[in-house]
Amino acid sequence: MSCLLDLHREMVEGHSRRVGTVLLLFMLAPLAWIYGLVNRIRVLSFQNGLRSVYRCRASVVSVGNLTVGGTGKTPMVDFLVRFWLEQGKRVAVVSRGYKGEGGHGVQLVSVDSPVEVVGDEPLLLAKRNPEAVVIVARKRRIGVEQAVEHHQADVVILDDGFQHLQVDRDMDIVLLDAARPFGNGLPLPAGNLREFPSALKRADILIHTRSADHDSCVAGFTGPQFHSSHRLDNVATRLEGGSIPLEELSGKRIVAFAGIANPDKFFQALVGVGIELAARIPFPDHVRYTQNLLDRLFEEAGRADYLLTTEKDGVKLQPKCFPVPCLTVGMTLDFGSFREQLIEVVKKLEVRNR
Repeated sequence: MSCLLDLHREMVEGHSRRVGTVLLLFMLAPLAWIYGLVNRIRVLSFQNGLRSVYRCRASVVSVGNLTVGGTGKTPMVDFLVRFWLEQGKRVAVVSRGYKGEGGHGVQLVSVDSPVEVVGDEPLLLAKRNPEAVVIVARKRRIGVEQAVEHHQADVVILDDGFQHLQVDRDMDIVLLDAARPFGNGLPLPAGNLREFPSALKRADILIHTRSADHDSCVAGFTGPQFHSSHRLDNVATRLEGGSIPLEELSGKRIVAFAGIANPDKFFQALVGVGIELAARIPFPDHVRYTQNLLDRLFEEAGRADYLLTTEKDGVKLQPKCFPVPCLTVGMTLDFGSFREQLIEVVKKLEVRNR
């Protein structure tokens, strides 16, 4: 099974021409085209009025992507929430709550919500933005309706909403990983695309994330394109409370672990700010910390001064789990010189259909 997963990863990343990778691509490519075609027909059914679309009186903004995996959607949602809160707006986030067990109803997320019910990303957004309303709903339409009718939201942000067309929106923001925006160019299961790249014509704004330079762009896209990089917060937070500047971790024995889409990017970011890592422990995205995993981390902690992980992982952990302090560090999107341009575009699009 491990060998097959390695072949699939190599196929999606397009880095290998091994015989096994090529054969797997040959077998899965027809299914990928069928998947892409079915999704295209689904989109057309909404665009041509064959399926109903819910329209509400609030401004609705979707943040999404074309690929499976992390491009920085949660930091982007966090950025928008903070921006509109600063403008005095009542802001709501509606998420599906990936791997949460909330069933098919609607869950209002608070800072004390059980992560196993609401999911790690909605809980993280609620903790970072207690003034905002965060709702988990398997059916986005119901979640948006509750945000507007029961919480009087002025702005509703659809987390991972680009493919969820049951809700009309005033703005579609799509994030692309600048290094590999379309993977190997194929939809699932032969690639990591949810839709063909032509779907970007529905987008209003493209954000190229993890963009070290500003050369990446999508040819033929007529809307604004911006670039961002992922930046670690300057301080780390202890699970039991309190904080410590990242610079004070220099020279300490640090064991880092992460259960996100790209754990290696997190580890590289830590090294980039001068933190030496005694060990790096990657886990799958949205990992659940079972007792076996906690035992493994407990053992590693015995050889460390600190454990260090992401904010997203931190919402799933308790300080009593470890014999040494466990720290979490947040990550934000840094738009650099593009920030003010992006804000001006967002302001205009917010009232586009009002």
